[in-house]
Amino acid sequence: MTETLVTGSPEAKRERATAKARILEQVRDYHAHGDQHGGGGAAFVPGETEVWPSGAVFDAEDRAALVEAALEMRIASGVSSRRFEREFARYFKLRKAHLANSGSSANLLALSAFTSHLLEDRRLRPGDEVITVAAGFPTTVNPIIQNGLVPVFVDVDIPTYNTTPERVAAAIGPRTRAIMIAHALGNPFAVEEIAALAEEHDLFLIEDNCDAVGSTYRGKLTGTFGDIATTSFYPAHHIAMGEGGCVLTSNLSLARIVESLRDWGRDCWCEPGENNRCFKRFDYQMGTLPHGYDHKYIFSHVGYNLKATDLQAALGLSQLRRLDAFGDARRANWRRLREGLDGVPGLILPEATPDSDPSWFGFALTVRPEARFTRKDLVDFLEARRIGTRRFFAGNLTRHPAYQDRPHRVVGSLENSDLVAEHTFWVGVYPGLDEQRVDWIAESVRDFAAKRS
Repeated sequence: MTETLVTGSPEAKRERATAKARILEQVRDYHAHGDQHGGGGAAFVPGETEVWPSGAVFDAEDRAALVEAALEMRIASGVSSRRFEREFARYFKLRKAHLANSGSSANLLALSAFTSHLLEDRRLRPGDEVITVAAGFPTTVNPIIQNGLVPVFVDVDIPTYNTTPERVAAAIGPRTRAIMIAHALGNPFAVEEIAALAEEHDLFLIEDNCDAVGSTYRGKLTGTFGDIATTSFYPAHHIAMGEGGCVLTSNLSLARIVESLRDWGRDCWCEPGENNRCFKRFDYQMGTLPHGYDHKYIFSHVGYNLKATDLQAALGLSQLRRLDAFGDARRANWRRLREGLDGVPGLILPEATPDSDPSWFGFALTVRPEARFTRKDLVDFLEARRIGTRRFFAGNLTRHPAYQDRPHRVVGSLENSDLVAEHTFWVGVYPGLDEQRVDWIAESVRDFAAKRS
């Protein structure tokens, strides 16, 4: 059970606790009689039951945790949020985690932290360049643009769908100050080598770990190589809060900046409900404010309100206990699908980056340009069988209308990003898929390819 604060007489407290326990037991009973999304519940009927490409997997304790937080009306950031931050940081063996309202917000906070005046001469300034990839999701790139910085786009390899240290090295120019790259579909990029490049050239490294929580590279968790990392808790991701994200770092100066940016830009670091942790709340002089101005209302950054709620955090805490099991299920589903599709003509199957152990987000399929069918043909066939598919995110961001008139630089060819835009999609491997559903995906792809061969 999560922490609660109950006031009143001992008898009232007992009655309240008894009532809550009764409600939560009913919630668990309600869950037991439900049809769970994706796997379980009603019998699977091939071609009729929808096979989702992604989704959250909830058990009775998840539902009870969310309801308990609601019963206690913990509707703002509070005790569950702080506890989640501690436990999530501990999972990565990092010093600080700051919960945010989405993975997109986490990315914005992470990159914006490097523009802080507190970093003095090392801060990023408008016009500075940040190396990233063209084949990805917009929220890795948007913070670069939103901060007046210039994205430098490099290509990816197929079938890992990640860029390489060689491409990143070639993109480093006189105005390059940072690298911000996502681990593609849970598959780690060569992050140790790219971290070494960043250190050699005095660049910041931001790991977008939103799709890769639990993945490892050379035995070390992704999200632990860079200066700062981000995660997402949208239902498609490794654990779900509905919405939510997190910024992680062991650099306490960066963590302090992230917290300020997330919490309106204020300078105060008191937790919710605290008033004077520093013991000099009315003894500061900052900016041109009068001495003694209330520290809770002094703002040292142009920030946001990007906090999450305890409702989200309570669910996240419950999900966190199954993070490793979820990763095992994703790996097992990916392997089963990979084996089931081995040798299918006309397709490029995905491969893990050497020395990595991905906690897979999805299973990418690229239709060979010379194949006797197109990506659209195969996607239409799968969707007709109620097998959900998704594009490989933006394909090539430089071809989208939102980015064509934005300052940017391209280094090398983006031919693989173009290939991804034209020929790549992915299907699910998330834990809600059982062996029947995974086998149905493989069987359907094989059936389609056999008819077109």
